[in-house]
Amino acid sequence: MHIRECVLDTLSDLIGKVEKRAREPWITQEMISKMDKRSKWKNVNTEEGRKNYQRLRNELKRATDNAKKEYLENIRNKIMEFQRRGCYDLMYMKTKELG
Repeated sequence: MHIRECVLDTLSDLIGKVEKRAREPWITQEMISKMDKRSKWKNVNTEEGRKNYQRLRNELKRATDNAKKEYLENIRNKIMEFQRRGCYDLMYMKTKELG
């Protein structure tokens, strides 16, 4: 176990820390950091804690909704462009990416 920790420490020094990967393509690293901040305030049972949690929750909700809407709009535009050009195979592949 000690060797594993040494190797991981050396790798993190040389390469750097690996950032958390988003499960959805429209989620940015900034959103992930907001999620982390929000989770820190979630269990703080004071007035300040509730206000900070609500504020962060609302900011995150707005950011994720806008990012998802923009992402889906871009995908829709690509699909429409493929349809206009008659590239039905590419259109099908892009549609399969969504679901």
